[in-house]
Amino acid sequence: MDYDTIDADGFGRSLKGIGLNLLVRDVRAHCAFLEQVFGMRSHQATADFAIVTYGDAVFQLHADGTYHSNPLLGMVPENPPRGAGLEIRLYDSDPDAASDRARAAGATILQPPTDKPHGLREAYILCADGYAWVPSRPSDPVSQPNPG
Repeated sequence: MDYDTIDADGFGRSLKGIGLNLLVRDVRAHCAFLEQVFGMRSHQATADFAIVTYGDAVFQLHADGTYHSNPLLGMVPENPPRGAGLEIRLYDSDPDAASDRARAAGATILQPPTDKPHGLREAYILCADGYAWVPSRPSDPVSQPNPG
């Protein structure tokens, strides 16, 4: 599918499974953050909307104003953090490299890259809209603590 040229009706009808749509204050700025830190691609980015791809995954960004008649908008806090409690896990992103790029982009590092007992090395990066992005990859088994 060509996400750069598909119309809204065709895009909507193509969606399957579980979808992710993030409400953000500034769509273009959020696209720039995702591209810079995680190497994602933005398609048809406007002030109101963008299609974003990460590998084979696709999701959407919408500006608050596009939700003028949506009941969810009344629940979105005026002040950060907006995405409290939501982890967006990116299993194909190097947490060390993403953290370095996030720091350079002015994002907040909630937790630096850490090897976790569940076999992943991950970091927690908070974007300007308050969403927790969690780049992760399998950790080096040698660096894992011995449970016995």
